[in-house]
Amino acid sequence: MTDKPFLYVVVCAAGVAEGVSKLITAAQERDWEVGVLATPTAMNGFFDAAAVETQTGRPIRSAWRRPGDPRPFPAPDAVVVAPATFNTVNKWAAGIADTLAVGTLCEACGLGVPIAVLPCVSGALAAHPAYQDAVARLRGMGVRFGDPYAGEAEGDGGRREFGWERALDLLPGG
Repeated sequence: MTDKPFLYVVVCAAGVAEGVSKLITAAQERDWEVGVLATPTAMNGFFDAAAVETQTGRPIRSAWRRPGDPRPFPAPDAVVVAPATFNTVNKWAAGIADTLAVGTLCEACGLGVPIAVLPCVSGALAAHPAYQDAVARLRGMGVRFGDPYAGEAEGDGGRREFGWERALDLLPGG
């Protein structure tokens, strides 16, 4: 047991998810205790689950617990969704809690827990009216969004770094 604030990190299925350990390290350096929740698709090889469990010292949650099972994480003091995909943002805004990750986000909003989001969405998907409406709705609920990351190649053929620490900067006191 610790007196450190507890941060939920929600990981979605985007290629940059492989770098989630950078976010965990940054959060731990800022004195957060971290627990990771992942969408079921993200658990299918989008990041090194064993390494993340070692880094946090906790199991990754991706499925609902059974009635009577203890809660594996304490209640969150804040939540970061990174990378946040088109699908997750849209389902969350619509209240479609069909996965533990999205259900947890819906509940955290209702509890007033601070939430920061780093979207990883292509320009074409970000232009979709449903996505724009979802972002506006979530912002209206107090969710803080970082700049979207599309992951397209830059002029030199490389890709811009996904700014994991920006999510922590979006949280109150960040």
